[in-house]
Amino acid sequence: MHKRSRTKELLEFEIGFYERLLEAHPDFTDALVALGEAYTRSRLYDKGLAVDLKLTQLKGRDPVVWYNLACSYSLLNRSDESLDALQRAITLGYDDFSHLGKDSDLSHLRQSPKFRRFLETLIPAKPSAA
Repeated sequence: MHKRSRTKELLEFEIGFYERLLEAHPDFTDALVALGEAYTRSRLYDKGLAVDLKLTQLKGRDPVVWYNLACSYSLLNRSDESLDALQRAITLGYDDFSHLGKDSDLSHLRQSPKFRRFLETLIPAKPSAA
């Protein structure tokens, strides 16, 4: 019989803990954020997306919430929705472009020509040398 890893056991415990906590306090945003991250680490991307969508309802002005939603959509290969959420995050003030460029959760989105065009609008062209 295959023995489960300690890491997997701890992650399952963490998910169960936050799920039970949210049964009693469904709008506890800190627990929702932690649960969404745990779902992503467990590759439960559909569940993570549901959490991120709820967080946009509860904290709709928070740019990080919209950035995380973009990540969830990207992990599910939904690049158009991912780009829409990312645009909203940036409009609301998200500006960690270095992280955006290397975040593995956005790897699918970064392959999109729409994403590359969007980046060109954010990064001004360098003046040509005269």
